[in-house]
Amino acid sequence: EVQLVESGGGLVQPGGSLTLSCAASGLRFSNYAIGWFRQAPGKEREGVAAISNEDDHTYYVASVQGRFTLSSDRAKKTVYLQMNSLKPEDTAVYYCAAARQGDPLVIVAITDSREMDSWGKGTLVNVSS
Repeated sequence: EVQLVESGGGLVQPGGSLTLSCAASGLRFSNYAIGWFRQAPGKEREGVAAISNEDDHTYYVASVQGRFTLSSDRAKKTVYLQMNSLKPEDTAVYYCAAARQGDPLVIVAITDSREMDSWGKGTLVNVSS
């Protein structure tokens, strides 16, 4: 059974930084792409960024490009989302999800959760002064 566990969320002031982690188990990590999604209060879930563990290809949506950075540690089966220059509009519950042989560009545009193979339970990021 594939399991994903997010961690690293919390309260941070505008302009601050946080690093989220997505620890995976029950899968051949190198065969999967990991996507990060977020859902703000009263809004639809949206894709944020994704990374392929087959070729390290990444994709970021325009609103986080240049501020967020993905990295992957295959030995630990963990993907990290480094978030810098955080804004109040980044406040949301952040979820990671896995897709076998997924394309990062396609993943961030997903609106149906069934298109991903597994989801974590999320971690809350609150950007507030």
